[in-house]
Amino acid sequence: MTSQILLFGMIAAFAEVLGGAIIYFKSSWPRRAQEILLALGAGFILALVFLKLIPASIEAVGETASLYFILGFAMIHFFEHAIVGHLHFGEETHPEAMVSKLASLSAFSGLFIHAFFDGVSISVGMQFDFLIGLLVFCAVLLHKLPEGMTIGSIMVASGFSRKIVLYSSIGLGVATMLGAGTVFIFNRVGPEVTGIAFAISAGAAVYVGASDLIPEINRSENRIPPLVVFVGMVLFYISERLLEGLVR
Repeated sequence: MTSQILLFGMIAAFAEVLGGAIIYFKSSWPRRAQEILLALGAGFILALVFLKLIPASIEAVGETASLYFILGFAMIHFFEHAIVGHLHFGEETHPEAMVSKLASLSAFSGLFIHAFFDGVSISVGMQFDFLIGLLVFCAVLLHKLPEGMTIGSIMVASGFSRKIVLYSSIGLGVATMLGAGTVFIFNRVGPEVTGIAFAISAGAAVYVGASDLIPEINRSENRIPPLVVFVGMVLFYISERLLEGLVR
């Protein structure tokens, strides 16, 4: 199980680095393509949270799961927006969005914490229930490429060198692997602690879907991405049924 979790974490981290590499080699990317990926990821994540993660965490730790769920939600908000003054999850190519290197470093810090909890979600999810873990991995993977592009384009808009653009996405990939590496910690604790960690991850996931991704999609001038959110929800249902047949 440990090797599988690390492998999935590595794949997610690679997608992050790939997103940064796209900005490194090509400073622009079709906006619509990124919006479609974000919309798919948002729909998939929200369906995952409300249909699987929340019920599973309540089953594991009872009513107190709601407290840890809120904790996970608040934690991501704190690091992404209470500390970071200005952070869009979508592509940042407009120069007025990030005018200082300090602001871009703050954005990197917020996304670093977010990427870490992506890895934690994969790790805890797979230990709690392998099927849920696979669904969590799919949800994470869907937004990793846009996330890598996000930090890369933020660094470009802030005037950093191309090398720093690539290093920033690698840094987020490392954060994802560190989160997946918590498997070595959660392997040594009881199911109740794992359930608590799972509830925190669920809170973090709903924040990413509802507060990070959906606002970016709604800012789009194209009306297709908001509809693709529903496609992401349907994709979750189909993926769950297919994976359930393969795993069980």
